[in-house]
Amino acid sequence: MKKSEIHFTVELDEQNIPDKIFWEATDNPNEGINDTRAIAIAVWDHYHRGTLKIDLWTKDMEVFEMKRFYIELMSGIADTLLTATNDNAMAEAIEGVCETLSKRLDEEMKAAK
Repeated sequence: MKKSEIHFTVELDEQNIPDKIFWEATDNPNEGINDTRAIAIAVWDHYHRGTLKIDLWTKDMEVFEMKRFYIELMSGIADTLLTATNDNAMAEAIEGVCETLSKRLDEEMKAAK
């Protein structure tokens, strides 16, 4: 049986705030360790029928980047939901929210310039 692994390394500052985040995966097309500014991991706890999640971001993650990260994450969730359940209505509803949030973020970015 093939196995695939994903590893995260988080460097913390003196206040235990993430300073740097690195990740590597056996199936990663890019060789070596990659750095990132944010990760979001969700695991389904089938015993308690709920989601366990870890959200981490570094001090240098910009607010606009964080908002874009979560909009794109939600869009990806819509794609996965459609593939896993074939529930087109729910996937389209999530995508609609993403489109609304993207337009709002674009307006925020224009106003900030």
